[in-house]
Amino acid sequence: GMTLTPFASKDENGVPPVYGSGGESLPRCENCWGYYSTYCEQDQWSWDCALCGTTNGLSADSIDRYSRPESCPENMSSFIDLELPLEGSDVMQANPVYVAAVDLSSSEEFLELTKISLLAALEALGPGSLFGLATFSHKIGLYDVQGPIPAVRNVFIPPDSAGTPTMELEDVMPLLSFLAPVDTCKERISAALETLKPTTSWERATAAGQGADGGILLGGRSYGGAMEALIKYIGSEYGNTYALARVLTFLSGPPDYGPGQLDTRRYGEQYASKGEDADRALLPEQTPFYKDLAAIAVQAGICVSIFAVTDEYTDLASLKFLSIESGGSLFLYSNTDDSTLPQDLFRMLNRPYAFNCVLRVRTSSEFKLDHSYGHFFPDPEYENVQHIIVCDSFATYAYDFDFANEVGFSRHSKEPPTVQIAFQYSVIVKHDEPPSSNSSASKRTQYSVRRRLRIRTLQFAAARNINEVYDGVDSEVILCILVHEVILSSLENGVREARILLHEWLVNLTAQYNDAFNVSQAASHNAPIDVAFTQCPQLQSLPRLIFALLRNPLLRLHEEGVHPDYRIYLQCLF
Repeated sequence: GMTLTPFASKDENGVPPVYGSGGESLPRCENCWGYYSTYCEQDQWSWDCALCGTTNGLSADSIDRYSRPESCPENMSSFIDLELPLEGSDVMQANPVYVAAVDLSSSEEFLELTKISLLAALEALGPGSLFGLATFSHKIGLYDVQGPIPAVRNVFIPPDSAGTPTMELEDVMPLLSFLAPVDTCKERISAALETLKPTTSWERATAAGQGADGGILLGGRSYGGAMEALIKYIGSEYGNTYALARVLTFLSGPPDYGPGQLDTRRYGEQYASKGEDADRALLPEQTPFYKDLAAIAVQAGICVSIFAVTDEYTDLASLKFLSIESGGSLFLYSNTDDSTLPQDLFRMLNRPYAFNCVLRVRTSSEFKLDHSYGHFFPDPEYENVQHIIVCDSFATYAYDFDFANEVGFSRHSKEPPTVQIAFQYSVIVKHDEPPSSNSSASKRTQYSVRRRLRIRTLQFAAARNINEVYDGVDSEVILCILVHEVILSSLENGVREARILLHEWLVNLTAQYNDAFNVSQAASHNAPIDVAFTQCPQLQSLPRLIFALLRNPLLRLHEEGVHPDYRIYLQCLF
């Protein structure tokens, strides 16, 4: 198996990629579609694929190009990053767009934390960025901060589950009045944040105490209706004003009003008395509303992150899809006092990121990909192709492999096992335009989209015996793949099954290790089994790590007091 951080600035040895142009003319294998690399045998007219061994002819352009190999990144390094030509609508000015949507069905403390967080976020946004401030409760508020005084315009959301706002947001405020340049409007955005107040001063009835007839009190939280309307509103400028819009949503409790409202009474049910597994009952989503909304957001180039600050049951099992399936993040804080929300938001917005990414891992013919793990969409048509909406420099994906046949890695083969990672992505690049001669203004910051292709080709030595397998262990990678497997298992079969799976894995590992090193050969003399992996330093941390994982709230049981929202948050985080 392996883990992969495709947008990292350097490889595992600390070496950056070699940059170049002409990614569209990089030769590809006619058989497996792998890319030419430094590991390919090449003569004047042809090259042999390092993955499948097929001999491919070189085009006249490639022959000319490779007559000067020192000028070609693909002949200088096995880790390259090449520019690709942009197609059609990709050729555009692309301002980074950020929209904050703040829950006003909340407390003064929640709004104070949100204000501090957004002031920190403004410091992380680059020059030329556009920022919009919206609020939601039983109405949607849109702020115009481009005039001398910040002004808010509200539109009401009907309480029924089909409730669409009483008028289109574009009619309430033109989008380009809503999206303000951060460079010139930062002070007025700060002033607008200071005006935020909760919609009601009285304590809202908790969802568990509300009647089944939907008698929800005014001051309800229409998160679903607001997000549906905002995505439609912002999406009208996709491909025109922006290539990727990031929507930051701040939530203080469950959506309990209008479209996408969630019934939180399921948390209070007595599952044990009914003989049901509470963990299995609370892990699935109760409505496809937010999953469907994520698909609409992706089509509009919008990535949604959710920052939930609440200790009440909010049903993140349903809400999580809006963030993870649109390329965003999900954060949960149980109170406002020790919340790290300002720091987390600043860090998130300050990281370099790529978007509209396509990731493909190819292997040489002796082995194949078995499973892949991470927040991506598998391609509906091509096998082992993954689409990633947004990928920052820390986003990591995990893979495990299997042999393609019973031979495995042949001892007599001269070709070592080879893996090739192809990562195609877009980035927004800043370039400063000099002021025109008749203008006294300073230089303007312009942005444009760049499309790139990153290729990393690796060759590995095959282990000749079991000792070399153990010597090659990386416990962090093993743990990463295990965590992905137990999360999937808990979602499909419940937390108890996931615990058993992990326990059995450690038992099997220990038994096979003892078998391999013949430690238990004196078992008839009551010799102890080696559970500390004394012969293999690389494995010695694993039992402790697995014990810690079994004690983590991710795998603790509902009756031990683990909040289901906290479990969902950890699943998304890991």
